[in-house]
Amino acid sequence: MPQTPRSILAEADPEQVHKAIRAIGGLGPAVTNLALIVWYWGDWRVVLGTVAVGVCLTVTNSVLVERLASLVGRPLAETLRMLVNTGGIAVGGYLTHWSPLVWLFVPYNMLWFYGLDAWARPRMAVYLALVNGLAWWGGADPALNVAFTLFGVFGYLLSERRDVLFRNVLRRVLDQQTELQQAHARLQQMHQRALEQEKLSSLGTLAAGVAHEINNPMSFVTSNVDSLLRELRDTPGLPPHLQEYVDDALPATLDGIRRVNAIVTDLRRFARGDAEAPVAYELDGEVRAALRIVHGQLSHCAVETDLGDVGTLFGRPRQIVQVLVNLLANAGQATRAGGRIRVTTCREGDAVRVAIQDTGEGMSPETLKRLFQPFFTTKAPGSGTGLGLAVAHGIITSHGGRIDVESRPGEGSCFTLHLPAMLPRSQEDGGPSEKEESRSAA
Repeated sequence: MPQTPRSILAEADPEQVHKAIRAIGGLGPAVTNLALIVWYWGDWRVVLGTVAVGVCLTVTNSVLVERLASLVGRPLAETLRMLVNTGGIAVGGYLTHWSPLVWLFVPYNMLWFYGLDAWARPRMAVYLALVNGLAWWGGADPALNVAFTLFGVFGYLLSERRDVLFRNVLRRVLDQQTELQQAHARLQQMHQRALEQEKLSSLGTLAAGVAHEINNPMSFVTSNVDSLLRELRDTPGLPPHLQEYVDDALPATLDGIRRVNAIVTDLRRFARGDAEAPVAYELDGEVRAALRIVHGQLSHCAVETDLGDVGTLFGRPRQIVQVLVNLLANAGQATRAGGRIRVTTCREGDAVRVAIQDTGEGMSPETLKRLFQPFFTTKAPGSGTGLGLAVAHGIITSHGGRIDVESRPGEGSCFTLHLPAMLPRSQEDGGPSEKEESRSAA
């Protein structure tokens, strides 16, 4: 799982830093104690006292304080470390009459305090007060006292400031890295959208071309069958077998031809690439057009309609048909053979409600949360682009409406469109581009 800048900075907590520098942190006191032993070699009282203090502080700092930190927490353990080290400095100062080598422990311990916890500064102030008080009481040189105290304070503040600057730089670098990763992800998504858009645009062009090619011969077929029916009706004394054609076969054939022509007209309007201006339209008629377009995809289930004669709306009917086609096609794919799909329309004041309910498989709460996200699909790879519902949501929103979804696994789904009678004022001169509309066929 990729780390965020905040998580990376959070990992650099005081406890981890403390463990990482423990080895090098113990080297300083060891070298200083060795210098004291060498410097005072022959004065066995000082040498033995330095060794004893060094062993005691090493055991306390490396073992006892660390165990205490795991039991009662780092702040209390570090307070104990501060008091023990203060005692060690006092003993060393007493043995060496406050040698500069002993004073070297003062700034060293102060640098060790930095970054441990929120009590580092108060703990450092207490530490300095104790050391300076013991040194003054023990007759230390005031100049050394002041010099090493100032050295420790400003060394601490310098380290603190440098660390803050470093963390700020690191945070900016990590934020920029995150922004680059997000930009890369957006570019990949835009590239994928472009590929899908090109594919769907080609399919729309192909559909429009096929519809155009079908429309031309169907015009001749319609004209010829209609002329034949009129001539036979005008011919007196037709034989019974021809009269049967006039009464039943030819009218049924003409109705079928008109239905094919209506489907071709709907398909051409559905796939047309020119921009669509807002116009007045009959919503019930657009619902019927969408049902004709997806008739083949709904042949395995029963389709019920209850159109409430909702009247005229003002908007972009082709976009509305695209939304309805997408929802009806999805309902057909989710419904098994013998299932039922019900389409209803009704007027609600100045708005209209369209409900498409199916008895299909339904959706889980997790799916519902991501339903309108671009490229999210539950279909098998190659069966859908995941753009249809996202664009449908955009179209309905641009009309000033909304889409409500109710679904439970195993109980089917119900998509409800709420559309105002008029477009919002901001949408009267423009709306979703045709390139976006064509995606909803997915």
